[in-house]
Amino acid sequence: MTIRLIIGAIVGGVLGFGIYRFIGCASGTCPITSSPWLSTLFGLAFGALVAGSH
Repeated sequence: MTIRLIIGAIVGGVLGFGIYRFIGCASGTCPITSSPWLSTLFGLAFGALVAGSH
């Protein structure tokens, strides 16, 4: 169970950073995608939640 959460968090963090990097927000007004730290943290949290729900 713990390994699944860690893997889910890592995958979510990578996807969150990918969203920042490739989609992002050019104007800087988007609260999540304008910062690489926030998008990675949201991805980590979301990945852990998804991995823990199965």
